[in-house]
Amino acid sequence: MLKKILSFSALSAVLTGAMAQDSTKGTTTFTTSVDAYYRYDFAGKKNNYTSFTNSINSFELGMASIKVDHSFGKVAATADLGFGRRAEEFSYLDGSGWDGSAPVGGNKFNTLAAIKQAYLSYQTSSKLKITAGKWATHVGWELVDAYANRNYSMSYGFSNGPFFHTGVKADISLGGKTALMLGVANPTDFATTTSDGKMVIAQLSSATKNDKLKAYLNYQGGTNAFKNKISQLDLVLNYAASSKLAVVYDGTVQNVDGKSWSSNALYFNYDPTSVFGLTLRGELFDNLTGARFVSVPGDYLQASIFAATLSANIKSGNLTIIPEFRIDNSNNKLFSSKNGLLDAKSASSFILAATYKF
Repeated sequence: MLKKILSFSALSAVLTGAMAQDSTKGTTTFTTSVDAYYRYDFAGKKNNYTSFTNSINSFELGMASIKVDHSFGKVAATADLGFGRRAEEFSYLDGSGWDGSAPVGGNKFNTLAAIKQAYLSYQTSSKLKITAGKWATHVGWELVDAYANRNYSMSYGFSNGPFFHTGVKADISLGGKTALMLGVANPTDFATTTSDGKMVIAQLSSATKNDKLKAYLNYQGGTNAFKNKISQLDLVLNYAASSKLAVVYDGTVQNVDGKSWSSNALYFNYDPTSVFGLTLRGELFDNLTGARFVSVPGDYLQASIFAATLSANIKSGNLTIIPEFRIDNSNNKLFSSKNGLLDAKSASSFILAATYKF
């Protein structure tokens, strides 16, 4: 851990110096963040099948992150690095593999696990931009960076992917507030692969003139590294009802060799003041065909889960404190009670988290 902290500090110093030296040769911006949390499960078991909070009754570091964006004329580059369990779970197929839970062992390229995003882009015209590299997925509403989400724990929809894509894409302006993204990438979540399978990715986005309603129709489809045929369609609707209330819908369905899983999530965001807000997320995750594992890898347990998560956002400058209460209910005995293993249909937990962006 000390080596990682020292390496992170050295990298920050080098990049800061480079920015100072080259400030007249384009524009460089930094986004850095850290997050940490404590999770308590009321049954005293690790009842958690979603990303980034796989701990019990322990104070945990999430991720220390630094993102550097540089642009000069028509050319731009982004390097987005993350250190910690959150970053390693995001890039779970890199390095040694996340906690032994990847479908296959990690690729042993340890430094890749720290690269959340790394891409180059070229603005060929006002209507077309080409990007190549690795970037966080366009599918879904939630993001890997904790400060960018109002709930600290993640949804089942996010946790079942995709996380990121590595390939090339084109962003095309269709006029007004409408845009189209088209691309081709490695199998989902693979930064490097020997598989000849590829995924087609796409997004159609638009908004009303006053931006009160924004819509994103997302797609990925093709062959993954295990020769499965995959197609996924995702719809995100973001409606600003007022200056204090916003409602977001994220619905996704993925087909895997004829079997499908789906997630439908609603987010109600209420901000009575600039320093306090509430978010209620309700999600129905349906895996009744067994298309996606929801317990341990290889155990394709068929289940339907409804999860309700209430999070408060208490802000002081760049610091956000997030106390969160969550209840998960399944139609099958998916959770552990205090008396045994997988003998309960429901689980509840509490998280106290903090994020800081600077």
